[in-house]
Amino acid sequence: MHVSVVEPIEQAVERVKLILFRPFAWDKWFILGFCAFLAYLGEGGVYSGGGNQFNGANGNFRSFFDPVMEWIRAHFALVIAVAGLFFLVFLALGLVLTWIRSRGRFMFLDGVVRNRAAVVEPWNEFARQGNSLFLFSVCFGLVACVVAVITVGAGLALAWPDIRAERFGSGALVALLAGLPLLFAELLACGVVHVLLEDFVVPAMYLRRQRVLEAWSIVRREVLAGQVGTIILYFLMKLVLAVGVGFIALVVTCLTCCLAALPYVGSVILLPLLVFRRSYSLCFLGQFGPGWRCFSEPIQPPLPPPFAAPPSAAVPPIA
Repeated sequence: MHVSVVEPIEQAVERVKLILFRPFAWDKWFILGFCAFLAYLGEGGVYSGGGNQFNGANGNFRSFFDPVMEWIRAHFALVIAVAGLFFLVFLALGLVLTWIRSRGRFMFLDGVVRNRAAVVEPWNEFARQGNSLFLFSVCFGLVACVVAVITVGAGLALAWPDIRAERFGSGALVALLAGLPLLFAELLACGVVHVLLEDFVVPAMYLRRQRVLEAWSIVRREVLAGQVGTIILYFLMKLVLAVGVGFIALVVTCLTCCLAALPYVGSVILLPLLVFRRSYSLCFLGQFGPGWRCFSEPIQPPLPPPFAAPPSAAVPPIA
């Protein structure tokens, strides 16, 4: 079975044209953009940074830092209570956003597959799959956080004698040489799982109406088995496409005076890129057999019928 990572690009572009421009409808853009906004709710954001605000002498830094530490020690119970309250609020907010995003994944996927702009129908139709995706995302995120905390804690334990001695010794060196590769491997593993979940497992849940664990099993048997090289090429192509899509999004954001960076507004403005991103993985999966073909209508517009000359009038016989 020949599986290409290049051919789905043209098919995804044609899918974007079919959904958003044949015909062009503002209401479809706004509704489908709302579904895309829910599908990627809480992901990404504005990246900002700044220089160190304490570039003065060490004495100036201590003169600022010491009173703060004294106030914290004097009001330690209050600080712990406020920190715990903020943690619970952010935890609850994160869970709500994850739940809405999990349901929105299927809303946006349904709009791309069925070429329609709907909110209520897919929200109710795929509630079971969305809730299953939410539970998996929470559990996987919890496991990833625990592994990261253990890795960082082990590194700090190794480097703690050098930290107390305020020197860079063998313990700190071992902690860096062992901890940084482990953290990088964990981040890479989380990225791979995220891509497989988003591009393969969620479509499997949509097509087969299965929960997330059953969909993982289906993807492992029918997509991943015997296709390691193709999947690696797919990841590399996704990386190249992500760079291209990110560059286009940056240009559009600049041309729209940062309107494309606003929530929901950006989803509407950048909707062609989001539809392309979703369509590419679906077109790639369609090469694995009829059970993976999401689109009922042809992706490319049908060719016009061949030109047929009108019947010529009967020529009267020459006398």
